[in-house]
Amino acid sequence: MGLILLEALAAGLVFILIIWWTMFSGRNKGELHDDDDEREASRDATDRKQPPEA
Repeated sequence: MGLILLEALAAGLVFILIIWWTMFSGRNKGELHDDDDEREASRDATDRKQPPEA
């Protein structure tokens, strides 16, 4: 019984390690934001404020 619990604990730790590795490995400063996405979002917001042309 103890061996099964130890194996389950080891599997859980491996699972947590894989999740941690995929989330926090990669770029040193995290994900880079595209300026194009921000410009497109602001352009969409201004398009919604303008009245439709007749």
